[in-house]
Amino acid sequence: MSEIQLTPLKLAIESYIPLGRSGLLPALHAAQKIYGWLPLEVAAEVANTLGVPLADVHGVIEFYSMFYNEPVGRRIIRVCTDQACALKGADQLLDHLCHCYGLRPGQTTDDLSLTIERSPCLGLCEQAPAALVDDDAETNISADFHSYDLGIPKSYVYGSIRELTVNCGNGTTTLAEYGEYAAYKKALTMSPEEVIAETDKASGLVGRGGAAFPTGVKWGGAAKIQAVQKFIVCNADESEPGTFKDRVLLLDDPHRTIEGMCIAAYAIGAGKGYIYIRGEYPYIVPVLENALDEARSAGYLGEHFDVEVRVGAGAYICGEETALFESIEGKRGFPRVKPPFPTTNGLFDNPTVINNVETLCNLPLIISKGSAEYRMLGTETSPGPKLFCVSGDVAKPGLYEVPFGVTLRELLKMAGGPPPAITPRTSRKQGARIPRLQAVLFGGAAGAFATSEHLDIKLTFEDLRAAGLPLGSGVVMVFDETRSIPDVLNRLGKFFAHESCGKCYPCQLGTQRQMEILERVAKNKVMVGDFSRLQDVGWTMTEASLCGLGQTAASAVLSAMKLWPDLFETGQR
Repeated sequence: MSEIQLTPLKLAIESYIPLGRSGLLPALHAAQKIYGWLPLEVAAEVANTLGVPLADVHGVIEFYSMFYNEPVGRRIIRVCTDQACALKGADQLLDHLCHCYGLRPGQTTDDLSLTIERSPCLGLCEQAPAALVDDDAETNISADFHSYDLGIPKSYVYGSIRELTVNCGNGTTTLAEYGEYAAYKKALTMSPEEVIAETDKASGLVGRGGAAFPTGVKWGGAAKIQAVQKFIVCNADESEPGTFKDRVLLLDDPHRTIEGMCIAAYAIGAGKGYIYIRGEYPYIVPVLENALDEARSAGYLGEHFDVEVRVGAGAYICGEETALFESIEGKRGFPRVKPPFPTTNGLFDNPTVINNVETLCNLPLIISKGSAEYRMLGTETSPGPKLFCVSGDVAKPGLYEVPFGVTLRELLKMAGGPPPAITPRTSRKQGARIPRLQAVLFGGAAGAFATSEHLDIKLTFEDLRAAGLPLGSGVVMVFDETRSIPDVLNRLGKFFAHESCGKCYPCQLGTQRQMEILERVAKNKVMVGDFSRLQDVGWTMTEASLCGLGQTAASAVLSAMKLWPDLFETGQR
């Protein structure tokens, strides 16, 4: 019989019993915090306590990469090796750590003191290279590995305006510093229909998470449905490589998001809200919990509307809205078939409005200033402020707030990016050649590449769309001419192959085939016919996949094939 003592577990998960299956993820987090991993006996106790079939509990544990069903180290170091960190020496950092401890990535020391893992993007791209050491962010690691920052990461905030980020850059803003929820109080003097109208055509607000769906249309659909319970969900599962704006907003100004949720709840008649935050942001959870307690004490949250924090466990797919619902409900994060849509059948099959952090942060601004003043920023068809996550080969990586309509050239100039790739230029000091701009990846892994030819494109939905570039979640990852595009594509391929949930075959098989071809491209071992194979796989995933992950898994690759076709042909490099 096992010697595992289950008494601490029973006490730790007792509060989740009323939640039933919905309490599964928080219960597993609590259990893993006690034991370091999730042995069979622990999984069985959780299953029995919550009334969930044991097979389903094991299915959830195996689905999420941050849950462990085998022993791991008492200390876990997760080294990000995605694009932004790779540019700053992440592979060398991982090799150094593994050499020091005599491990390979994914291995644990014999005494179970340490596990070292290769990790997808940790949302620390502007402070690369970066790692997650247990619950602490390790950032700005020096080339000799001797210097670094450890703990809650800093926020580097720039740009030409400070509307959404007015409270960002100087640590967490308390309720006393934030002030009363003035916009929410103003909204309560309006009818729900008037609030929805302000967020609809009056302000022109569309979702800032990537889909750009009109916020007012979404709210209006949910408001019309008669239901005993409705939900507001904040999607803070930003796992797109190159994205870190949610991290800054929630760490530095959590009350702006909470106030936005209160406004949304009033507009549609919701009584419960959830903030779903990615598992790689554990240091944000205490900040959010404290802010929610402050809001409750001030009377903004309570019996009429309250908010609960849910923590993911390492699954990019849970950024897809219906997969996120499944996760909150205690299931594997598989996307649902649509229709029905969340506004009628969302979380727990009830009407649900789900918005991302940046979208919710726009609401206090719109309600307090009014839609007319809000529209004074940006352009007619892309109104308001926009946050861009700038990383890679720039002098000042960070979060940039600008009005819609600035050009890519202007944004890169603010960030001190590489000059356009037109003619060589040398440094006055040393006579060294300054690397020129090669490419910009818009929208992250699910985005597309731009070059110097796109520098004067305005950063608006309509202008980028006309140029075949996605605004996405605001990722602007910069590569100078010294960088290997095949290496970038290889990492993209590995990312999607790792993150595909496997529910639909076009994505499950397509991401694997795409990864295999991109590995050959990176090694300059292209086979005859790979160009056509890669196109066939890419367009099949785009047209036939169930959700946005598979539909965009080939976007950056297909754009690269247009820009640099020789990379994918034999004998061309």
